Amino acid sequence: MLDPRCPTRQLLDRIGTKWTSMAVKVLAEEAPGELRFAELRRRVPGISQKMLSVTLQSLVRDGLVARRVEPTVPPAVHYRLTGLGLSLEGPLSALRVWAETHMPEIDRSNQLADESLLG
Repeated sequence: MLDPRCPTRQLLDRIGTKWTSMAVKVLAEEAPGELRFAELRRRVPGISQKMLSVTLQSLVRDGLVARRVEPTVPPAVHYRLTGLGLSLEGPLSALRVWAETHMPEIDRSNQLADESLLG
């Protein structure tokens, strides 16, 4: 993982953001269907239009998400996970389960560390 060419490091650089994980989760919930940009934005709390756009562009570029544009005015843009993207949902789901299980313990550890610095 220390080598910049390591596949794990390269993958984490691409998918290691909260927005990527959330977008994959929301699209996986809709699979094999697709979602329009505005609906995807509604389902990802707190994401800006620009950040969602950048996140989706990256996922499309990596082949994890497919983008389909309807030639309407304005254009209707739809997104769905590819097979590769769908295969990523399992590992991300395991990470979410781990976080939900262990974040209280991590928060307690942080609180104790902060208290020891103050006292």
